[in-house]
Amino acid sequence: MSQAQARAVPQTASKWKPEIIVFCCNYCAYAAADLAGARRMQYPPNVRVVHVPCTGKIALEHILASFEKGIDGVLIAGCLEGGCHFIEGNLRAKRRTEHLRDMLDEIGVGRERLRMVNLSAAMAPTFVQRVNEIVQTIEGLGPNPLKAHDAPETTQAQKVGVP
Repeated sequence: MSQAQARAVPQTASKWKPEIIVFCCNYCAYAAADLAGARRMQYPPNVRVVHVPCTGKIALEHILASFEKGIDGVLIAGCLEGGCHFIEGNLRAKRRTEHLRDMLDEIGVGRERLRMVNLSAAMAPTFVQRVNEIVQTIEGLGPNPLKAHDAPETTQAQKVGVP
């Protein structure tokens, strides 16, 4: 990048780091995240892990609210298929995630901002790899289009032509 191009890039754009939430089920994914921490495996500090009893208990509203509040990406991490401690929780979450991915495409946020993975408690390296993959994907996509800007030049009403 030339010096002129570097000056043309706003400072806020060069400092932007995606905000990612990872919903982890209690028995497998959270244990994998915990093991990754115990092994001092690194992933970006802008990733927040949310401990849930089961991925099947994550409501659509929680994920949509995350995007509405400006979160750039969401990863749902559950037990291996067929290994859910709540029988079908992760299968329910998989169906819900696919439905939400379609909704995110329809509203212009983009399906790539939401993913689901299945892990066992011993899969710490895979946990870190999946987290890094979604971070890279979101970095390529840029900020969440629903994210409120720090210093808005115009209000949403003004953007659509309402005085």
